[in-house]
Amino acid sequence: MATYQAHETAVIDPGCTIGEGTRIWHFSHLMTGCVVGKDCNIGQNVVISPEVVLGNGVKVQNNVSIYTGVICEDDVFLGPSCVFTNILNPRSAVPRKDQYYRTLVQRGATIGANATILCGIKIGAYAMIGAGAVVTKEVPPYALWVGNPARPAGWVSAYGHRLQFDESGRATCPESGEIYLLEVGNVTRITQ
Repeated sequence: MATYQAHETAVIDPGCTIGEGTRIWHFSHLMTGCVVGKDCNIGQNVVISPEVVLGNGVKVQNNVSIYTGVICEDDVFLGPSCVFTNILNPRSAVPRKDQYYRTLVQRGATIGANATILCGIKIGAYAMIGAGAVVTKEVPPYALWVGNPARPAGWVSAYGHRLQFDESGRATCPESGEIYLLEVGNVTRITQ
């Protein structure tokens, strides 16, 4: 008995693992061997390829393509029409299914609408990728990256607010009151 909800137009191939409380909407396709955690929301017209792993509480908005090699940890947000790649040099006439690169999106990160994530990189925990960005290299935790190619534009809290650091390298999230420390180009949360 299914412990998840799927719209009647969704295609769920045999051999998928889908966690309790997950909702799958219109015209989405989950392929054999993908793993989707508990309490996820899979929007309309989403493709989740074989061996993709989505943690618990992942929200995938409409028209997102998640290809083999992608791992999203818990509470990741994937904005509308964002896309992942899995081959660095694709060619129609050259089969490279044995050359897929791994891409890791760490806990709580947000990928904005229409962003493209090139394969083989890591998006750090609670990082935020702006709408339309093209990410070509690793993004540190809590970093805000925008543009094409994507580049650093600041830092954000776990609640998604821009952080304003004082002369001692400390910032406070205006919503949670959590304190963050900026040292040597890296941000850490020092209170929770």
